[in-house]
Amino acid sequence: MAEHAQQRKYRQEFIAKFEKTQALSRHTVITEAEVNGNEAVFLVAGSGDATAVTRGLNGDIPTRPEDLNQFTATLQEWHDIPERSRFNIYTSQGNGAAMMQRTSLGVLNRKIDSDIRSALTLATQTATMTQTNTATFLASCLDLVVTLSENHANDEEPFALITPAFRANLQTLPQFTSMDYVKLQAFENISKSKAFNWNGVNWIVDPALDGVGTASSTCFIYNRNAVGHACDMERIVTQIGYDDKNDKSWARASAFLGTKILQTSGIIKITHNDTAIIGA
Repeated sequence: MAEHAQQRKYRQEFIAKFEKTQALSRHTVITEAEVNGNEAVFLVAGSGDATAVTRGLNGDIPTRPEDLNQFTATLQEWHDIPERSRFNIYTSQGNGAAMMQRTSLGVLNRKIDSDIRSALTLATQTATMTQTNTATFLASCLDLVVTLSENHANDEEPFALITPAFRANLQTLPQFTSMDYVKLQAFENISKSKAFNWNGVNWIVDPALDGVGTASSTCFIYNRNAVGHACDMERIVTQIGYDDKNDKSWARASAFLGTKILQTSGIIKITHNDTAIIGA
């Protein structure tokens, strides 16, 4: 005979697993939400670096054509459908239907970021961060902004997708943490935030970047006008339903989306050593 008949208590509210559920990069590029068909065409217009001219010998002003370039993002359909039997949900701890709907939306958001990152990896400009000490790392950060400026791609504050280790190296810089240079209290605010502004760049920490935590992680800095992302927002589907025949419940998240590089001069692909934190 047992001396104690112990009761087991299950908490009904589920706890979210540690995983990326937000799309961090969609607002950093040019987006098109009204799409008919499977293609979205972005037009990049400019002068072709033309210079002003004077009248010709015949008294006429020479004309020139506009520099117009069209770039097509081909949309594909993407889905995620978790499924559970009615008995599974009935006996499950927590709200099974809510779990499925939440996780399927997170899967779709990760796909949006993955699609944009895949386009960014096609960048033709590259840089390697030098982090022997704070001075060399600061110089590398400044070089990134200089390169965009020389390409006329710094007319508005660029965005940068970086790893947590990249942010940690930024926090070793006096120019990043000292009130002599900045107004932000870096170790109180930046460490908790996924996005912050410094040196005229909007930095976004994305732990899903390729190679995160390794000696060759891939980060990016780019101008918004360098990338076009199309997603038919009106037809994004997040539904839950029930299959009478098989006595199963399901949740579905679906979207049609595609991404295209528009101007390679506005993107720099960065290699960063996540295993080397300055001063560690």
